[in-house]
Amino acid sequence: MQPHSTTPLLSLAGLALLLALNSCADRGKQADQAATGASPAASAAGAAGTTTAAMASEAKILVDKGCVQCHKGLAWGVDGGEMGPDLSTAVTDVKTRFNVDLATFMAHPTGTMKTVLENQIKLSNAERDQIVTLLSNPPKGDAKQKAADVPAPGSKTEPRIAEGAAQHTYVAPGKLDEFYLFYSGGHSGQVYVAGIPSMRHISTIPVFAPYSGTGYGFDDESKKMMGEYTWGDVHHPALSKTNDDYDGRWLFVNDNANNRAARIDLRDFKTKQIFDIPNLSGNHGSAFTTGNSEYILSASRFSAPIPRTKYAPIAQYKTAYKGIVSGVKIDAKSGTMSPGFQVMMPPFDYDLGSVGKGPSRDWAFWTCYNSERGTGRLEVTASQATRDYVVACNWRAAEQAVKDGKATMIGGVPVLDPKKAPGVVYLIPCPSSPHGVDVTPDGKYMAASGKLTPVVTVFDFEKMQQAIAAKNFKGNEDGVSVLDFDAVKRGEVAVGLGPLHTEYDDKGFAYTSLYLESAIAKWDLATLKVEDKIPVAYNVGHMVAAGGNTAHPYGRYLVSMNKLSKGRHLSTGPSQPESSQLIDITGNKMTMLYEAFTEPEPHAAQILKADAIKPIEVYPKAENHHAEAIWKAADAKVTRNGKRVIVKAYAIRSYFAPSNLDLREGDQVTIHITNGEQTRDEIHGFGIDDYNINVVVDPGETKSVSFTAKKAGVFPYYCTNFCSALHQEMQGYMTVKPR
Repeated sequence: MQPHSTTPLLSLAGLALLLALNSCADRGKQADQAATGASPAASAAGAAGTTTAAMASEAKILVDKGCVQCHKGLAWGVDGGEMGPDLSTAVTDVKTRFNVDLATFMAHPTGTMKTVLENQIKLSNAERDQIVTLLSNPPKGDAKQKAADVPAPGSKTEPRIAEGAAQHTYVAPGKLDEFYLFYSGGHSGQVYVAGIPSMRHISTIPVFAPYSGTGYGFDDESKKMMGEYTWGDVHHPALSKTNDDYDGRWLFVNDNANNRAARIDLRDFKTKQIFDIPNLSGNHGSAFTTGNSEYILSASRFSAPIPRTKYAPIAQYKTAYKGIVSGVKIDAKSGTMSPGFQVMMPPFDYDLGSVGKGPSRDWAFWTCYNSERGTGRLEVTASQATRDYVVACNWRAAEQAVKDGKATMIGGVPVLDPKKAPGVVYLIPCPSSPHGVDVTPDGKYMAASGKLTPVVTVFDFEKMQQAIAAKNFKGNEDGVSVLDFDAVKRGEVAVGLGPLHTEYDDKGFAYTSLYLESAIAKWDLATLKVEDKIPVAYNVGHMVAAGGNTAHPYGRYLVSMNKLSKGRHLSTGPSQPESSQLIDITGNKMTMLYEAFTEPEPHAAQILKADAIKPIEVYPKAENHHAEAIWKAADAKVTRNGKRVIVKAYAIRSYFAPSNLDLREGDQVTIHITNGEQTRDEIHGFGIDDYNINVVVDPGETKSVSFTAKKAGVFPYYCTNFCSALHQEMQGYMTVKPR
């Protein structure tokens, strides 16, 4: 049941129009208008497009009516969006695509134009006839020539640049940044580490994909941990916590592609565990750590039959497919992940989440879309209802329900059915197609954003508790009670177009990313009023405030992670980097400090104080418990048992022991290499020419690599990491005698 609200909601028509805003060139103008206090609707109307001095006067109607939200009109000197074709060719385009003339199409539109003209761009008959006449008679001349007069994206309005921005971000050679920035690497499968305020890339932490720079995915240990997959899709890093604040022990990340989570140990910045989460399909709503790192919480992006090996046709989607919200248990001492609990949910698509703090610490929240239970083209079938939901899950109650025997084992995990475990999970209606829900630092409120509504809805945790106690429900979905929207809502904030995610500072302000408006909105948690906006370039998805999802945010900095860079860098061809912009949030007005470009594709990030961790730079000998480790060249040896060959190797500046390996074709070989160094930076690599062997061993570490000697011949091996003045001399030969 979807309750009515007075909030202005955007239907599928609104989606079409808002998506068009994505491509408008004058995004800065939108943000500046919104910052002056104009309503979201006024801001959208005012940002219709840009024009050149040569714009034909009769074409003004294209700007005034908002046609250029989706289309250019270069024949008249009018710039605009890129979602639809240039209006200069409207007559032939309509005839080709819809097989009708332009006048007929405008009177009886179909497809996206039908929803836009019926709900967003209202034309009188006279206005419609004026546009038909205009488009039917474009000025003669080359539209491409007209395009030369059109300003480039970003050239009209730039964000406020902080005075002395260079000094703010300059970190002198030999000096250190104040914060770590941990970016997710998206479908690269990795995590990127940068420093703030310099924004310099420091390192890449390989997680779900091989990374030859550190030999990850080549040695036996990391190969085994990665399993059968050679890629992953990292979206949401989550630092471990104690008392709702970062404690600097571990970083957890999700794999949206292969339903996994991974743990990175911040003592050495290495991936230590990759954990498969049963029953999930698309581990997107993850990873979010509870207040004392009892669990990482996850939710399935895609609903599917459970367990994952079960088959059901798509025609049975509404009944046979299920969503899952899940708690993966974390060992308090080691950080090791293990099965915790899962809750079976209706077949929606589950999205971003957040965990409670303080009074709400035992709760977790996710957004979900497709409450229509649609299939096929979700842009249509999942955009019909005016509301979707926020999921509120009492993970502590779920934990207890499992202990009480209310769960059923499915896929090796205890799974709770809400019908049999009341009080574990509830649904809160929220604006359609939400992407994020974020709990305030004091744990009292949850801010949820629906992409199709220009507001952030703020829910009150105490009111939620009261509504649950009073059973103030408005129906249920597959046994999950739906709370009354108005009973839980605190208020709404008119932030602007395409709100996605909200983070918080240390002064009582919230910051919401506006994807369609390409801006960040700053609003007051006490008054729910927008205080400032700053344009970003372009189309911000996630952004991260320093410590912004903890009980005690650091403040000072915010990083906007923008999906499109649109030529704000030296060209790298069709494959473009993404833009990350560092913003100063210390003053009343946000100011831009720095712009950096990252490899695809940061989805989210975490910012940690640099002094919160003390990474080791050498593995102490006493901590190396590898059974095959050796600590002097004299202990290096080769052992043969038939075709099985075991090599204990030693690497030190500037030689390998043994210096030669004599093998026979078909031998099954394992080489255990110990780096005997106890000095930082003295990393040794081990590469075998023409055998695809690449192992990198840090000081004091032992790694193993196994392979079959399939090719006969002579194959040099050498140190791949520069280690000394005699680095070039650090080499040997592997000879493989034919059988």
